[in-house]
Amino acid sequence: MHLHDVWFIAIAVLWIGYFFLEGFDFGVGVLTKFLARDERERRVMINTIGPVWDGNEVWLITAGGATFAAFPEWYATLFSGFYLPLLLILVALILRAVAFDYRGKGKTPRWRDAWDRCIFWGSLVPAILWGVAFANIVRGVKLNADHDYVGSFLDLLNPYALLGGLVTLVLFTYHGAVFTALKTDGEIRARANRFSIALGVAALVLAGGFLLWTLVQRPDAWAIGTAVVAAVCLAASVLVSLRLREGWAFLLSGLAIVFAVGTLFLALYPYVMPSTLTEASSLTVENASSTPKTLGIMTWVAAIFLPIVLLYQGWTYWVFRKRIHVDHIPDAEPEAKAAAAS
Repeated sequence: MHLHDVWFIAIAVLWIGYFFLEGFDFGVGVLTKFLARDERERRVMINTIGPVWDGNEVWLITAGGATFAAFPEWYATLFSGFYLPLLLILVALILRAVAFDYRGKGKTPRWRDAWDRCIFWGSLVPAILWGVAFANIVRGVKLNADHDYVGSFLDLLNPYALLGGLVTLVLFTYHGAVFTALKTDGEIRARANRFSIALGVAALVLAGGFLLWTLVQRPDAWAIGTAVVAAVCLAASVLVSLRLREGWAFLLSGLAIVFAVGTLFLALYPYVMPSTLTEASSLTVENASSTPKTLGIMTWVAAIFLPIVLLYQGWTYWVFRKRIHVDHIPDAEPEAKAAAAS
């Protein structure tokens, strides 16, 4: 195994970690419009991800940086060809980050509602577009002999990619529902458990169809195995949700995401971006990678600092492991009425 193969695996692991962790962030953000009945319940939901959402996004930054350093050709083609959807994702993530901080700065319901909409759309848009982007990477796009994307934005909105976007939206929302049930108590916990059943069944049907379509296009023995494991984990997650075992449901939904994303990378290898025009125009782990010296330096840096980052993030989750109840949230209505009166 060459270093460019090692770094393809490393980047796959970074994306898997990002979707596992940021997936429930997106799901909680989307569900704030459906699960929360009032301001206190909405604050409960936001507080479940408040201490960890920014740490989860470190996985995205690291994945992007690792791609730039290890596979500069891949990075250049991806970020130029997918410029518009990636820009929309970036804008949505920025709005969501600002909303988490600014929604509590004002005292009026109108102020909070505006930022709550930013949280909702800032979670929903990336949850869809990440699926669209990765589906197009696996399916292949129009690359010329210089590895430049020569298609249009509408070419990216093909049926396979749109199904991929729907799958990630529903799967992340289900992941967020079981996380909400795991981290809350009282009525909102019961409501999240009820939502999770319907979302889990929908995710199982959609993800199963999408993975089957993927394997028909790019058959691979290992990918078939991980796809089966992903389906089993997702089905088991729905079953234990029925028994109100939130911890197991969350773990299994996370494993379903892990194996589903792993299936995409296994189906993609050894390509990093296939061309639908000619085979010679495709980018592979070999022709898109940096020099062996660069990859060697990156390997030493990752071996030193990655365990530190993992230990710190694990400690953060341990510190904020307790459930949150509406009784932990002060009533904001008196302040809102006073502000409106003034």
